[in-house]
Formats: sequence, structure tokens, C-alpha cells
Amino acid sequence: MEISPGKKIYFASDQHFGVPDLESSLVRERHFVKWLDMAKQDAEAIYLLGDLFDFWFEYKTAVPRGFTRVLGKIAEITDSGIPVYFFRGNHDMWTFDYLEKELGVILYNDPIEVKINGKKFMIGHGDGLGPGDFWYKRIKKFFANPLMQWCFARLHPNFGIGLAHYFSRRSRAANATADKEYHGDDQEWLVLYVKDELKKKHYDYFVFGHRHYAMDLELKENSRYINLGDWVVDFTYAVFDGNQMELKEFGKP
Repeated sequence: MEISPGKKIYFASDQHFGVPDLESSLVRERHFVKWLDMAKQDAEAIYLLGDLFDFWFEYKTAVPRGFTRVLGKIAEITDSGIPVYFFRGNHDMWTFDYLEKELGVILYNDPIEVKINGKKFMIGHGDGLGPGDFWYKRIKKFFANPLMQWCFARLHPNFGIGLAHYFSRRSRAANATADKEYHGDDQEWLVLYVKDELKKKHYDYFVFGHRHYAMDLELKENSRYINLGDWVVDFTYAVFDGNQMELKEFGKP
């Protein structure tokens, strides 16, 4: 992929719309829509790296209430010819085909490799990668099971979505502090993962979300790991201008 002159690639992750409630999410959603309006001015492409929603489940004839502003803005952007790449995160892994059909996004489950202006990228949400975190990896397989998804779809949305938001809020409350601490190169499993991948082949940039801790880490000469942070507290994103990658803040809503 080659970036057209004057164009850029934008990356953002972990908006978690829906937490802690729809009212506060609406404030952050409007702020993110402003970011999308800014990005579309010179975007060659936009990558959304997962957990756009704090919970998402597509019933056969219904989707969760809310988020109309961001959904409409993404549709507007894809209609204009700018591709939007959407990675399923651990909070919105039950995204099936609604976003593809209605918004025109390109969906991914797993990290991808892509070459942009001669630079090699690995891009993904980041959950379940690297050593450790065995409990989550087992849970993820359970949630990804088609039978489990079929069973959940049998629940009335008022109950099923309410139950999911309850457990999501509990998880966020329990992990909010840890999400904002750097645990050291030997304890950060995504850092361990990208270092291991570098032993196999060269990448100029690893770009992930999930961690909620914005970082730009030099791994070795000409190789960097960038975590995008979140849009719950920090409102950070990354932009690649064809030569350099930069981690930025969009400011508070």
C-alpha cells in the first residue's frame, strides 16, 4: 500500500462506548466523532483496533441501542471512499456482519501484516497475545464458540445486554488502576510478544490497542511498538504520514 501525497494513516482503539453509562459515553462519542471529522480531511485509511463498544452483540434482527453518531460518521467516511479497518476486540468480539454490511468497514479477527510505503506493520487489537493470561485465553475460546453465541442469542436483549454490561463494569473497576501502570518489559505480555515476533522477522511498527496504556517503545533500531492507549481517559491515537509514526493526544472532551 502506498500513501497518496499529503495523505496519512490514522489509528485509534479502545473507546469502550457504553461504559460506565450511556450519558457519559455520549460525551466521549461526540468527542471521537470530532476526531473522525479531523482524520477524514487527509486520511488515506483509518484503523480502529477494537473495543469501540464496551459490549456489542448482534442479534439476528437487533443491535445494541445507542452509538448512532459514531456509526453514522463511520458510514459517511466509508461512503466517501476512505477505507475503515475494524478489528474485533475482546469487548466487541461478537461483531458479526452488521458493521460490514451497514457501515462498509473491513473486519478482522486477528492481527494482520501490512506494508505501507515500504514499512512493515503488524496491526491488531492485542488481546490474548504473548505468554500468560491463560484464564482470559480460555474464556475467549468459550465466547468464540458458535454454540455459546447461539445460546446467548436466545436471551432477551434487555437481560443479555444488561448482564454483559454488569460484568464489564465490574471488570473495568477492578482493572482500571492496573491498566494505567507500566509493569516493566519483562512483565508486559504484549512487549514480550512483539520481541518474540521480531526474532522471526523484521517489523518496522507493531501497533496494538487493548492495553489502555499509551506507549511508544523502541524495540531495536528501526523497530517500534506503539500501543494506542484509550478514549476513556487519555484520548490518544497514532498517525503515520508515510515516513514517521507519531503518538498523539486529541485532548479532553
